[in-house]
Amino acid sequence: MKARGCVGRYIGGLMSTEQYDPREHSRRLVDGPDRAAARAMLKAVGFTDEDLSKPIIGVGSSWIETMPCNYNQRHLAELVKEGIRAAGGTPMEFNTIAVSDGVSMGTEGMKASLVSREVIADSIELVARGHLFDGLVILVGCDKTIPAAAMALARLDLPGLALYNGTIQPGVVRGKRDATVVTVFEAIGAFRAGKISLEELREIEDASCPGPGACGGQFTANTMATALEFLGISPGGLNGIPATDPAKDDAARRCGELVMQLVRDGTRPSAIMMRAAIDNAIASVTSMGGSTNGVLHLLAIAHELGIPLEIDDFDRIAERTPIVANMTPGGRYTAVDIHEAGGIGLVARELIRGGLIDGSTRNVDGRTLAQVADAAVETPGQEVVVSVEHPIKPTGGLAILHGSLAPDGCVIKLAGHERRHHRGPARVFDSEADCYDAVRAQRILPGDVVVIRNEGPVGGPGMQEMLSVTAALVGEGLGGDVALLTDGRFSGGTHGLMIGHVAPEAALGGPIALVREGDEIEIDVDARQLNLLVDADELARRRAAWAPAPPRYPGGVLAKYAALVSSASEGAVTTGARLRRQLESATEG
Repeated sequence: MKARGCVGRYIGGLMSTEQYDPREHSRRLVDGPDRAAARAMLKAVGFTDEDLSKPIIGVGSSWIETMPCNYNQRHLAELVKEGIRAAGGTPMEFNTIAVSDGVSMGTEGMKASLVSREVIADSIELVARGHLFDGLVILVGCDKTIPAAAMALARLDLPGLALYNGTIQPGVVRGKRDATVVTVFEAIGAFRAGKISLEELREIEDASCPGPGACGGQFTANTMATALEFLGISPGGLNGIPATDPAKDDAARRCGELVMQLVRDGTRPSAIMMRAAIDNAIASVTSMGGSTNGVLHLLAIAHELGIPLEIDDFDRIAERTPIVANMTPGGRYTAVDIHEAGGIGLVARELIRGGLIDGSTRNVDGRTLAQVADAAVETPGQEVVVSVEHPIKPTGGLAILHGSLAPDGCVIKLAGHERRHHRGPARVFDSEADCYDAVRAQRILPGDVVVIRNEGPVGGPGMQEMLSVTAALVGEGLGGDVALLTDGRFSGGTHGLMIGHVAPEAALGGPIALVREGDEIEIDVDARQLNLLVDADELARRRAAWAPAPPRYPGGVLAKYAALVSSASEGAVTTGARLRRQLESATEG
């Protein structure tokens, strides 16, 4: 039996096929005279006695009308249910929430995004526990729904899987099929700098997001959808099918069939998402220049599995793993392009050939990762994935820095730029909004180190992304001349010398809280250092005078999150060290 996390499992470790009862949970809900009332209520919904004699499978959807990212999930849910029924189960559909990063970006609404990951995982757990499902299929789309599904599956350890509803098609602007929502954000910066007209901005706005599906580059959604296939909790090759591809329908039906096999065999997520699979997922993020949010989310998934994982493990794996996929925002191609090239199995193939990942890890579809890779059919002449012998870059797309400004670590994205050293004066802002106003007014100069603080998990609260700022800097032509660091985080669409997840955060008295306008800051990627070049005695005086800001929210979900959430270096989970300390304190009291 594997190690336990701080959250209790749905049931114990993996049982053998002979011992496992596919209706172990649902029979306690609906069998026998004492459960007549439950059956009566379910019959009111349309279920029959025959339905209730079969394994009951929860089909979770995050359909919402606030974004294109999850917009096809109602349709896919029906097809998943068809597959479950055909394979001898009874599906019960339920919903959870979603918050759009792209829509809320640059507003107070962005604070809700990372918080939603915890709410989604909690809500999946509650429905599964409350209704005693025998298995789960979770449909995911936008950024936080993907890790949340994996967290919930890990926490429950209930036979199940996650299916990504697919990437959006790239937009076509002036004959080029490469536009994404990041194209729009950068166009806003170009407009503010006077480089394009309002009419040109509108043209880009109208063409960049042509239909349903999650944002089209190797941003957070596609980064995590890829990671879930490398983790094995999503069927090999199915996440990469775009949202509008007719093959997505068959993928959904197939997931309904697969979950029934998992239930019959008693195959739990803990038998799939093991430490080797987590290392594989980290390699997938770094080898494709993926989102730094992958660090937060994989730390959180490992936490739910009870598997020790440290932030420096990401640096170790990135340092040995070359970039073998030329993906936007650091490269040229979108998620649709890599699907057309042959899929992410091509990436797995190269990494296995290089001895960089473990091909023996299991997938929920019954294959090993090596078998998934071997099944990939490469399109002749494709240029998206290169050989491991001739990589795009010899090391991965991110690094972990420490130093006087980030004792507990921070994450720097390396894909999309070549700079590995920067030293300059700090331009200090106590919120993302204040910084964006300065960027819009063109008060940021070449050489500056932009510091945005009080936007961490506690201080935000919610650790909002900074894409509005970073995209505006790129649009103004400053992306190659400035650095930016924050205790918040960046969108997967960010590129340039950008450092996020600085820990400890300002709200908890981290050194970033002590930075003043004009202080010299040095970023040295090769030395893995982020340092504030200020005399120790001066820093001691500043610390003595420092006091935390009052909470931004006195009540509600954001206040609850701020009271519980752990450091970004621990995955920003609400079931971590801070919760344990509070529980221990209550027990001692």
